[in-house]
Amino acid sequence: MKKTGSILLLFCFLMAFESKSQNPYTKNGSVSFFSKAVLENIEASSGQVISVINTTTGDIMFSVNIKSFHFKKSLMEEHFNENYMESDKYPKASFKGKINNLSAIIFSTDGSYNTEVTGDLTIHGITNKVTVPGKIVIKAGVPTATASFRVKLADYKISIPRVVKDNIAEVVEVNLSCVYNHKL
Repeated sequence: MKKTGSILLLFCFLMAFESKSQNPYTKNGSVSFFSKAVLENIEASSGQVISVINTTTGDIMFSVNIKSFHFKKSLMEEHFNENYMESDKYPKASFKGKINNLSAIIFSTDGSYNTEVTGDLTIHGITNKVTVPGKIVIKAGVPTATASFRVKLADYKISIPRVVKDNIAEVVEVNLSCVYNHKL
């Protein structure tokens, strides 16, 4: 069922893009987050990011299943899904936006391009407009997108109980990397 949902989501993303252009996509991008805290640092990662770039319009989309994040400690993973992210109620995090400096990126030419994207980041059922710096590297015709940014948990109504407030940072570092090894 999980695989069917991912395929359906990818299909919906793909249908949102023009069929004329060669749109790079991936189903196995990676995202990780890190929370520095007094008692214990918390980190998790997922290798199941779905992403599509429309190289003509600059539209870009990312989606990740919250339950695909894995932690070093299973109890952290359980608390993350049940108490903080409520992943049964809010199963996905997503971003839908646009590359701001699309004209500076030549997808047909190898190179490294600093970029910035602006769009809607949805986490825990809350959507906020964000602008995130990133980099797109083209090597042998294959684009790779990377970005690092910070997310303030309160902006997405992710509550931290007082009893553990010293264990979890109010702002987490997020790192994203997608190798777009497929084209539509």
